Amino acid sequence: MRPHAEQLFADELAALATEDDRPRPPGWRLSPQAVVTYLLGDGGKITPKYVGPRRLMEVAVATLATDRALLLLGVPGTAKTWVSEHLAAAISGDSTLLVQGTAGTAEEAIRYGWNYARLLAEGPSPAALVASPVMRAMETGGIARVEELTRVPSDVQDTLITILSEKTLPIPELGGEVQAVKGFNIIATANDRDRGVNELSSALRRRFNTVVLPVPATAEEEVEIVARRVAQLGRSLELPEVPPALEEIRRVVTVFRELRTGLTEDGRTKLKSPTGTLSTAEAISVITNGWALAAHFGDGTLRPRDVASGIVGAVVKDPTTDPVVWREYLETVVRERDGWSAFYRAARDA
Repeated sequence: MRPHAEQLFADELAALATEDDRPRPPGWRLSPQAVVTYLLGDGGKITPKYVGPRRLMEVAVATLATDRALLLLGVPGTAKTWVSEHLAAAISGDSTLLVQGTAGTAEEAIRYGWNYARLLAEGPSPAALVASPVMRAMETGGIARVEELTRVPSDVQDTLITILSEKTLPIPELGGEVQAVKGFNIIATANDRDRGVNELSSALRRRFNTVVLPVPATAEEEVEIVARRVAQLGRSLELPEVPPALEEIRRVVTVFRELRTGLTEDGRTKLKSPTGTLSTAEAISVITNGWALAAHFGDGTLRPRDVASGIVGAVVKDPTTDPVVWREYLETVVRERDGWSAFYRAARDA
């Protein structure tokens, strides 16, 4: 349904590689400067993948050019996974060496496992060993990605310490080790707002350089991000064409930003915030769902009623407190706002 970044943007990566005459770190397909250009765009044929401070991307790329791993930290929906995928695609041409962190992630997912049928039949051997994504990245000089590192149990997290400090992975069962090829590194993502968070040990945290990805600084920046990603998703999902709907995108972004910050955009009214994060990713989901409603069940134009139910679903997570917050926002802010009467009626009905 969605090609990997190195497939979706293969033409851009090839064009950058052809024109790139700057020094490249060992094992890299592009120079650090070209990687940042790939992420932020050049105003022409290279489209922006990340909208935000350039310096953050420069620090992230410079980190990966050293022997330190990169930890992308931020609240949910700040494009941590998106950035890590594109960094891996631009640097090593492969974003698929992925460990998805969960409370049930085992040590084998980071180090290696065994084909137990062969292990029982033949004993420990290279043929019986099952390499993890991290191990494969070490062998090929690629970038391994660890998603939601703080969801991984603490004792499993610490299996990364030797890998990151010594750049080796011991295999005592075979009396040997895997040594990382130049170009190998790890990009991890984490947030500290969700439930089930396990703090990183100080020893592990020291081996990462942390880059905090912020929420979009301005409403216009967030509108640009949402509009671009919705257009990409619409093409990928082959949704019927719907006319551009910047007005509704701006409305959704405004609602999310005001409830997220607890303050109206004019700074005059303080608001209660719901329990959810109301991230940019959720705004993208609301607009994409509204697009499908407008295309299949409406008149082909995105209207307030198409996004209202999605917004309510995003805001009301806790059935006890969030409905109160939402109704108060509707009656004190939305009801009085010029040009929002249709949205007010649709949201109240929803």
